[in-house]
Amino acid sequence: MTIAFWCVLIAGCMPFIAVGFAKWDKRYDNNAPRDWLARQEGSTKRAYAAHLNCFEAFPFFASAVIIATLAKVPAATIDGLAVAFIVARIIYIWCYITDKASLRSLVWIVGVGATVALFVMAGIAR
Repeated sequence: MTIAFWCVLIAGCMPFIAVGFAKWDKRYDNNAPRDWLARQEGSTKRAYAAHLNCFEAFPFFASAVIIATLAKVPAATIDGLAVAFIVARIIYIWCYITDKASLRSLVWIVGVGATVALFVMAGIAR
């Protein structure tokens, strides 16, 4: 399996890692998790928001990796952009939880840029 495909797996797991930070609180109510999350504030609420954003980013990224692979973009290029996406998303989650809004926006742009670059490279490869 290529590095980029491993990155797709990692990206698919990221929402669960992010929500783990939200649910780390010992007062977490597994009987009514949505009610509990609705009452949260601060880093717990931000961790849950990061969790949701990971779900939003995943389809765009995964499809970009698959399309770039099908278009026969060089593996090194796909791998590099996929790793850049994963690194950006890790930093993004950290920024979200620690309330670093401006930096979070910048790394979000890097992640989206890596994904768009995969689509552009696929278009050029044809």
